[in-house]
Amino acid sequence: MWPKLTRSVTFVTLRICRQSNLATLRPHIRSISHCSSCLDSRTQTIQPLCGRSGHPSITPALGLQPRRTITTDRSSWYESISDSTPVHLMEQLLVSTQQMTGLPWWASIMCTTLTLRTAVTLPLGIYQTIIIAKVEALQKEIAVLARQLNVEVAVKAKEKGWSEKTCRYRFKKNLKRIVSELYVRDNCHPYKASLLIWVQLPMWVCLSLSLRNLSLGMGHVPLASEAGLATGGALWFPDLTLPDSTWIIPVSLGIINLLITEMFALRQLEPSKFQKYVTHFIRGISLVMIPIAATVPSSMSLYWLSSSCVGLAHNLLLRSPRFRGVCRIPPTRLDSETPYKDIAAAFVAKYIK
Repeated sequence: MWPKLTRSVTFVTLRICRQSNLATLRPHIRSISHCSSCLDSRTQTIQPLCGRSGHPSITPALGLQPRRTITTDRSSWYESISDSTPVHLMEQLLVSTQQMTGLPWWASIMCTTLTLRTAVTLPLGIYQTIIIAKVEALQKEIAVLARQLNVEVAVKAKEKGWSEKTCRYRFKKNLKRIVSELYVRDNCHPYKASLLIWVQLPMWVCLSLSLRNLSLGMGHVPLASEAGLATGGALWFPDLTLPDSTWIIPVSLGIINLLITEMFALRQLEPSKFQKYVTHFIRGISLVMIPIAATVPSSMSLYWLSSSCVGLAHNLLLRSPRFRGVCRIPPTRLDSETPYKDIAAAFVAKYIK
């Protein structure tokens, strides 16, 4: 067998055209094809394969390969989270709760929200309040120790001739050490107060995405759940798979979130610039959530509204002196025997008068 060599040959034919009695040659590209040719090792000549008529064949012997379209199956981060295990577990929880209780989907969503918020986030909210109360109680002791430390640093500065910059460095370093020791002594590091948000936010995201998957038929559950959501609404939102066209749920969600934000803002007697920026940012998020809630399925916006209502109720409950006593929350300077009257009076004084 002689070795074969495949080459790409471009056949160019010359078309003779006559213009003004002058013969001109004009190259014309007729076709581009792949032609197999045999290489004679003895003569080192290339002999093209011929067709039936004896002429070089312009039909591709092997054929041109079609261009491949390169596609990637990489999903976005949003789809990755929607298809994650925690979201699927929440889907199973929602479907199992609805099947066991036999409630319509709107009531099942509200009951599941109330149960999770009360069983998970309320204890964390109590723990957060205890940490904040302990940190606030330490402020007087920290102020006394800071004054003593300032005197000690001034004495050392005179003895060793420290500069003002060195004095400030020594003061801040030792004060930080003293404060850390106090936090360890009372087991109330401020970072522990952020435990609530690190649990509540992922749970909120997973439940929201699980309801989205169930509403759009993308969940890892039987298809009957989608049909149940389509007829499991009430009043002005009979179909939980569609957005609330009346905007009642989205607007209610924004109002409840703003009420929660203002409740915290009214407790800050002398807020710092950072606290003011955070308050304005949360207000903006509360307003942005209104149009977002109007574009998602009603099951999601109903869950968001239910979660905000439960959160508002928990915040009011944590203001109750009797409940704080039962939970052994340390007293603070902002405590009141009539907290609800004080909140109403503060709202009236700030927004009505």
